[in-house]
Amino acid sequence: MRKKIVAGNWKMNLLPEEALELYRQIDSDYCADDCELLVFPPIMYVRDLIAQHGQISVGVQNFHPEESGAYTGEISVSQVSSCGVKHALVGHSERRMIFNESNDFLKEKINAALTHDIVPLVCCGEPLEIRDMDSHVAYVTNQLAETIGHLAESEIVRCIIAYEPIWAIGTGRTASIDQAQEMHASIRYWLKNQFGEQVGAIITILYGGSCNASNASELFACPDVDGGLIGGASLDAASFLKIARSF
Repeated sequence: MRKKIVAGNWKMNLLPEEALELYRQIDSDYCADDCELLVFPPIMYVRDLIAQHGQISVGVQNFHPEESGAYTGEISVSQVSSCGVKHALVGHSERRMIFNESNDFLKEKINAALTHDIVPLVCCGEPLEIRDMDSHVAYVTNQLAETIGHLAESEIVRCIIAYEPIWAIGTGRTASIDQAQEMHASIRYWLKNQFGEQVGAIITILYGGSCNASNASELFACPDVDGGLIGGASLDAASFLKIARSF
């Protein structure tokens, strides 16, 4: 059985007291039997949330793959690990597009995370022009090939994948349920070809394209969709919990 996961990416939002209250609301109202919940708060809140000793795992939105060095403003993988972090986002579309993180750099981050026993939640997805050219499957599987294709079986099974249709986020266009399932099935097909049928079948693939409380049940019913990477809806405890209960 694949893990069912709902992850909340809080991005650059919330003040300290708001982050703590949101975490407490989610943690106190959730039954862990439904699926695994993860939250990715701004980095300065991570230690305080981990110190709550809740059932909701706390991850980081970003880190640098080097252990230390002259990288002003960055947080190293070893510093993140020392806080007790067990999950990290890697390859989110905003990191790729705004901060120009390349597949080669993301590969370094994934390697560093695994070395420090941190589970990388590896994001992939295509922009509008690629979708309109009908090249989305090749584009996304190339992202995966260049970031996780080198991993050993013992390493890939520790990863989570999230598909983000960038063209359906803030563009006025909406990905259909069929389009979401098509890409998830294509990703799983690539995983099975790359790592073997059994390995590909057990890797969790999340949907990250404007998943919310209204469409989560339909999305999560797709055979290859194992949960969601949630943006704005994760900032409201009731909405986030409703999504988590949509399986």
